[in-house]
Amino acid sequence: MTGDEVPAGVPGGASPSGAPGGPAGPGVFGDLVGQEAVVAELRQAAGAAGAVLRGEPNTGMTHAWLFTGPPGSGRSVAARAFAAALLCPNGGCGQCPSCHQVRAGTHADLLLVRPDGLSYGVKQTRSLVLRAAGVPSGGRWQVVLFEDADRATEQAANALLKAIEEPPPRTVWLLCAPSAEELVTTIRSRCRLVVLRTPPAEAIAGVLGAEGVAPDRALNAARAAQGHIGRARRLATDPEAAQRRDQVLGVPPRLTSLGPALSAAAALVKAAEAEAAAISADLDEPEQSALRRAFGEGSTGKGVAKAVRGAAGALRDLEDRQKSRATRLKRDALDRALLDLAAFYRDVLAVQVGASVDLASAGHESDVRRLAGESSAEATVRRIQAVMTCRERLELNVAPLLAVEELTLALAVGTR
Repeated sequence: MTGDEVPAGVPGGASPSGAPGGPAGPGVFGDLVGQEAVVAELRQAAGAAGAVLRGEPNTGMTHAWLFTGPPGSGRSVAARAFAAALLCPNGGCGQCPSCHQVRAGTHADLLLVRPDGLSYGVKQTRSLVLRAAGVPSGGRWQVVLFEDADRATEQAANALLKAIEEPPPRTVWLLCAPSAEELVTTIRSRCRLVVLRTPPAEAIAGVLGAEGVAPDRALNAARAAQGHIGRARRLATDPEAAQRRDQVLGVPPRLTSLGPALSAAAALVKAAEAEAAAISADLDEPEQSALRRAFGEGSTGKGVAKAVRGAAGALRDLEDRQKSRATRLKRDALDRALLDLAAFYRDVLAVQVGASVDLASAGHESDVRRLAGESSAEATVRRIQAVMTCRERLELNVAPLLAVEELTLALAVGTR
């Protein structure tokens, strides 16, 4: 799970018609790119939530929501913005302490769930359900934001279903998943569905441009990221990330025989591991430092030594969670590399059929056109299918190197 006003009907805020008193700008929804319909829906629901708090008839608020959309569309960004709108006394102004706390993930009435590993177990879910049953300390809502809810095991999903079926009156569940089909039917049937789309490249480029990225670089990064704003930002600002992507796009022209195919597979896996390691490094050290400070490291006085000793166990637990997250990050990084490969062959296919579309493989156009001339459209479709099959096998926990070796061999031989 993925990056991230509506004062309608909330005390101190504006009404849906734009009555004075609330934030004039986008507020907490400002980070949602190219999702105008979703923003309008969530604004209306936040207004309905305010009406519920005032004891008025409920005209659009429900206790369970499911945010879906392709990678990078902003599922968790939308869910967190909605959580802020529900918890903010001004309906999501984006400026008050409540909005800042939601953005930081420290709000007392926000339970933020981010599965670190490949799955989320029943024991964790039962603990979450117990915490979600509490009364909101701020008098508004208790919001549970469950990123990557599709990682819940079958038993965990059953425990989650019971909580959603019989929620406390002030608890709101916000679930995020790539698609509704990723969750069991009984859960998704009890949720209001919010579907996000892939943001247009031009919209993402506009955001990057506002952050100081040169227009051409911003547009190329947006197209390369295929609608994923977080990755577009990384490609535009991190030379190492851009270099790793260039290495992936350099694979297809090298797939000429068995030896190069196996070497390319090893290089793909190694590049994914390097990207995951870079992301982990950015996440791990701040978490560990924050934990040490919380236990009083660097302080003096009575009881500090005992507290620091107690931090050792908490630090080990954190390291275990970080190792589990690192495993998932490796799979996610490899999946992004495979999507880059699929986009490359999609560009090849576009050239072969004469489609008038923007190519995502900026900097590799000559390779795209050469491969388009050397093979048939049918062969390119089979190559794309081979990439998709590899992704499915990785989701089934097939050893990454084995799955990718099978892929590169399929791309190299018998498909012309």
